[in-house]
Amino acid sequence: MLNDFAKLETFLTVVREKSFSKASAKLGISQPAVTQQVKFIEDYLDVQIVDRKKNGIKLTKEGQILHGIALKIEKCINNAEKDLLKIMNKSTTFIFGASFIIGNYILPRFLNNLKENIHNDVSINVSVSHEAIDDLLDKKIDIALVENYIANDDIIYREWMEDEIVIFSNQKLPARAKPEDLLSYKWICRNPESNTGSIFKECLEKENYPDCDTFEVTSEVTSATTIVQTVLHSDKNATPAVSIVSRNAIESLLKSGALFESRIGNQKMLRKLYIAYRKDRKHDAFIENVVDYLLKIK
Repeated sequence: MLNDFAKLETFLTVVREKSFSKASAKLGISQPAVTQQVKFIEDYLDVQIVDRKKNGIKLTKEGQILHGIALKIEKCINNAEKDLLKIMNKSTTFIFGASFIIGNYILPRFLNNLKENIHNDVSINVSVSHEAIDDLLDKKIDIALVENYIANDDIIYREWMEDEIVIFSNQKLPARAKPEDLLSYKWICRNPESNTGSIFKECLEKENYPDCDTFEVTSEVTSATTIVQTVLHSDKNATPAVSIVSRNAIESLLKSGALFESRIGNQKMLRKLYIAYRKDRKHDAFIENVVDYLLKIK
């Protein structure tokens, strides 16, 4: 079994995520496949290593011993992979396709460190999620970083990080907006077909708030940058102009006090961001190296 680290990697991911389903999302394989690989280990060792609980999983005594062994093997493999990458010395430009929020606001935070860690130059093509996936399938990019899960049998998706959508304005807002607050604002709306707009509508429904069709809309905009600038430069002495956007896009403006945020009741508007790559590159050393780095910095 030791010559097949994939199964031990699955076991380690189950332990880290404390869940078979979450491990499935992180590894980009089905939950039955995760269960099957853990069962293979248990059959091989003829002991139970994982005990499923209502609130997660718990390692048995034997599972704890195996966990320690697997961590040592993982460390050795990671060190060996770094040495192999040095030998390969592949001097190419690694091309990312990224959705607007990721490409413009998230990737730039660690781009320099990324170049150093993967030992390659990096290029970023910024577009919408479905265009990034199309470029991935057309082999124009190496990895796509996207806001939407667009099902395709030729692509592996790995859950990366969570992104929060917030209501924002250049005037102070209540921390928790009530229905009457939302109805009193002047809205710069997102395209209703956008992922951000869909998440907003779902959140309103969960809280039994009025539908956004009842809001006072002054304009409809598709670009996150245009939305932020429109709200930022609106009249501070008039009725608050508001919109919704990824918190990542306005974090610096929130810290400086130029913008203010609000949320819907007790809800947080969260969405998953994904790392996507082609299945035919699943065992590509450079893809694995970049994915491992991205998963560590979330």
